[in-house]
Amino acid sequence: MKSKIESSFLKLKSYCEAESFAGWDPYDGLNSKIFNALPFKHWDLARLAWIQGFKRSPINFRKLLLVPKEHNAKGIGLFLSGYCNLYDLALEGETDFGTKEDLLSKINELANLLDELKNKNFSGACWGYNFPWQARRLFLFPKDTPTVVATTFCVEALFKAYEITKNKDFKNLALSAANFVMNDLNRTPHHSGFLFSYSPYKGNNTVYNASLLGAKTLSLCYKYSKKKIYKQTALKAIKAACDSQEKDGSWVYGLLPVQSWKDSFHTGYNLDAISVYKQCTGDHQFEENIKKGFDYYIQNFFEKEGVPKYYNNKTYPIDIHCPGQLFVTLSKLNKFKNNKVLADSVLNWSIQNMQSPKGFFYYQFKKLISSKISYMRWSNAFMFNAMSTYLKENHTLDV
Repeated sequence: MKSKIESSFLKLKSYCEAESFAGWDPYDGLNSKIFNALPFKHWDLARLAWIQGFKRSPINFRKLLLVPKEHNAKGIGLFLSGYCNLYDLALEGETDFGTKEDLLSKINELANLLDELKNKNFSGACWGYNFPWQARRLFLFPKDTPTVVATTFCVEALFKAYEITKNKDFKNLALSAANFVMNDLNRTPHHSGFLFSYSPYKGNNTVYNASLLGAKTLSLCYKYSKKKIYKQTALKAIKAACDSQEKDGSWVYGLLPVQSWKDSFHTGYNLDAISVYKQCTGDHQFEENIKKGFDYYIQNFFEKEGVPKYYNNKTYPIDIHCPGQLFVTLSKLNKFKNNKVLADSVLNWSIQNMQSPKGFFYYQFKKLISSKISYMRWSNAFMFNAMSTYLKENHTLDV
């Protein structure tokens, strides 16, 4: 089992490095040079249909329709976190995934790339996606619109890179993102606190995981700056989400009627963020929320034989995020050791069913026709960080 997992990861690593960490995305349809030459680009329904057509099709039309492979900031953040995990392994003498020197070179390369990819038009460092994004008919985010989700993944990775390299530029870049969260994100009053918005623009102001990721960024920045305002502000967002947690420990995705589903990986994001707040601030008042949420997560999103479910009440489509987030959540909550059997079975299932012989991971596994397109941010970067987390935790158990 161990050799199979290591072989799988090395194939993924080789694939991503050969592609220079650039690729396509499920939502990048509006980057099509063909579409942008047509008048339909000004019509919201046409934009929405175009994006959804690309996302849902099991056939990849991107080459034909001139969608370029590009770097995605969140993807680069995930790769950076993953290489930091591999460097930690190398420090322990596990150099099958690279020498300390090679891994340090990649860490510096990716951290500097994040600096290049940042959006400079807001109060602090922030990152978005390399494509315009139409969400239903509610709003259109232009290309590179910063989001709290992308920003948080980048911030966490930069702090990890700082811990390894001691390069204060990486720390200062990450710390400046607190200004973006504090000054540029909207706040929706909710229960005893508020929800951070997904982006600085109107639309998507009602999503629990996005708000909690804003709190996570502030928690990490508090750890490295000790500015009390970051802790106090993060606390309000944590309270709002925990006040909204249902009695069984679950969360719906958001406040709107169209956001009432419960899914696996966003539940993992929530638990991750609350746990990071606890670790960075020393505030343990949400221990019961974490416990209830984790119990719900483990009991409702994984079937026998390691099959990861997308929703609490149905299995398909199985998104690659569903297995991937498990290993990160177990690590953040210090639950890996007690759930190693589950982690092993989920990873084994994922390798067997969702990895190409070429090394990349598929987007979604379905009952009938699965989407086997290689997406660099969504699938490969996510699994790169997830599997490196698994390997690091597993090594700790073996020592």
